[in-house]
Amino acid sequence: DAVDLVVGERGFLSHDMRPRAGGQMVGRAMTVLVRPAPPEKATPQLSAKHVIELIDNSKPGDVAVIVIEDGLDIAGIGGLMATTAKSRNMAGVMVDGGVRDVAEIRALGLPVYSRSVTSATSVGRYASVSNQTPVNCAGVLVKPGDIIVAGEDGVVRVPSEKAAEVLKRAQEIDTREIKMVPYILKFKSLTKVVQ
Repeated sequence: DAVDLVVGERGFLSHDMRPRAGGQMVGRAMTVLVRPAPPEKATPQLSAKHVIELIDNSKPGDVAVIVIEDGLDIAGIGGLMATTAKSRNMAGVMVDGGVRDVAEIRALGLPVYSRSVTSATSVGRYASVSNQTPVNCAGVLVKPGDIIVAGEDGVVRVPSEKAAEVLKRAQEIDTREIKMVPYILKFKSLTKVVQ
């Protein structure tokens, strides 16, 4: 709500961006774009090149935002990448596409969100195109450095340049709603409280 009010555009990602492992995550976005490619360009080295570079260059608290174009049937991350992300103390990973090795990732305790779960690899099918560029992730433009906030209710992108304003508005909304709870319990009616 705070992002919508401050920024004037949708901040929430598509409803199918769901937690597959771990819990809540908050951190700065690092982005990767992966596209369908012919087999000669979808080699093991090129399929995961930018994702591996992103994870290997991440700082504690970063969130990997991996966009796989038309990739709901393709895993953007699996156990090995997740292990590396966890070892680098990343806040989590978000994939507009699929993930695999879910049991292994859950055991790591690394928050991972995706739009699907699939066993299919990108090798032989996809090639990474870029990293640290703006990407359209589950219906929302995400730029490197934007803040990603995720939990069971979904994922929100907060533009880095509006973060302080969004935080202030979110705190105002939260304070107002917390004050309403005792009155809702007293009157057993939301209508009487919001009038």
